[in-house]
Amino acid sequence: MFTISRRRLLAAAAAPLTAHAGFVHAQNRGNDASIIVGYPPGGSLDAMARVLAQRLGALRGNSVIVDNKPGFSGNIGAQYVAKSPPNGATLLMTALTTYAINQKLMDATMGYDLLKDFQHVAIVGYLPNVLIVPASLGVNTLQDFIKASKAKPGGFSIASTGNGSLEHIAGEMFKRATGTDMLAVPYKGSTPGVTDLIGGQIQAMFVNTTTAINNLKTGRIKALAIAGPNRVAALPGVPTLAEQGVKMSNDVVSIFGIAAPAATPLAAVNQLNADLNTVLREPEVNSRFSALGVEVVTENTAYARDRIRKEVGTWDRVIRETGITL
Repeated sequence: MFTISRRRLLAAAAAPLTAHAGFVHAQNRGNDASIIVGYPPGGSLDAMARVLAQRLGALRGNSVIVDNKPGFSGNIGAQYVAKSPPNGATLLMTALTTYAINQKLMDATMGYDLLKDFQHVAIVGYLPNVLIVPASLGVNTLQDFIKASKAKPGGFSIASTGNGSLEHIAGEMFKRATGTDMLAVPYKGSTPGVTDLIGGQIQAMFVNTTTAINNLKTGRIKALAIAGPNRVAALPGVPTLAEQGVKMSNDVVSIFGIAAPAATPLAAVNQLNADLNTVLREPEVNSRFSALGVEVVTENTAYARDRIRKEVGTWDRVIRETGITL
């Protein structure tokens, strides 16, 4: 009578799993991939994605391209990735703070669920916001600015990149924390807002560190405060809001990461996380991120998932407190 030993039976059962793991590994190293960016070329998110794509491609021995799919507050690109095949070939460069805010303000109209429709592979960087003013305003410190604003209730304007944007929420938190009365003016992006600020039509704006660094070179703006927990190496002379006596209900720091479709196998996710961390530890990548004002993060996938859950909860609370709607 023919019999099969228990060991052979277990080995036979495990074979498909082993083959699948090998297939996943092959899919994720040696084959072409794309990183989707839900915003136009030229911004800090796009710049980070291109650095990661170049170095990941070199590490993995394949082509990794950046594909910009802008529109709908970054949600066009996010929807595309959420619906892509879960084979590790299509990834999303995530503006997680913006997406967490969208989750509260837009709800089902986003077209995806940030927590359910993605495998969050890694957090790759933190980018604080900075409060800037035009050099022509003639203030040199944050307290000087607050004093000047209070002297003209409703006479100062603070720009944002649209209603419900991170910059808009930062402005509302700042007004509450300082007791200032400024008109919120939405723009379609930071560039037109900064242009009007330089021209003197706008008196203040929260922008990300990269935008602040690029415009400080002109001498036409001043950076008054970092809206994060710590100073930024690229802006060593700029103190935080807290250092200057302003305590907002939350820090204003953009969190960036990499995500894959929800059904992507865990083996592929873990391999990609390991590869990203290898790339992020390269001195050249660290240098290029630092030049953008980005603090590099190298943590595992569990950290990424936990951080995003906290981010969604944080901005849910802040939006309720400020009463902001679209």
